[in-house]
Amino acid sequence: MTTTPGPLKGRHLTVRHTTVTDPLARPLLDELTHEYRTRYHKPVDLGLEYPAEEFAPPGGAFLLLLADGEPVAGGAYRRLDARTAELKRIWTHSAHRRRGLGRQVLAALEQHAAARGYTRIHLTTGPRQPEAKGLYLAAGYRPLFDLSADPESIGPLPFEKHLETPRP
Repeated sequence: MTTTPGPLKGRHLTVRHTTVTDPLARPLLDELTHEYRTRYHKPVDLGLEYPAEEFAPPGGAFLLLLADGEPVAGGAYRRLDARTAELKRIWTHSAHRRRGLGRQVLAALEQHAAARGYTRIHLTTGPRQPEAKGLYLAAGYRPLFDLSADPESIGPLPFEKHLETPRP
């Protein structure tokens, strides 16, 4: 666990490496499920999309960003191939958006993946999530689609980023 002063005035942010079954993750995952259902108008069950083991060591990770013990953001990655981690479930609680927390989650996941030998990150976001698209572009992710095309005509929007290998 790492504690750093954060953008939430007077509160300390802690990165907690945990599992998707951690009760602290439930409010974030429930809100994410609701958001997907609202934006895409179809049933979504994040618990069944991938087995929890895919986001566990040694190939994956799941983390929460806590503000004084309260979950405010989180995300995960899973092994896509020997050198590529796939980001999933990046989410900031609606009460804490526009404070740079998503970028902090991305940075923590990238650092963790690089320390485990991954050299590339892959992710997709939905065409009705312009905030996510903006976050990934601002964080240096390369779009693997035509940015000028209507996102609805593309479907899931793929991105990639190459990671620097940490020095010992």
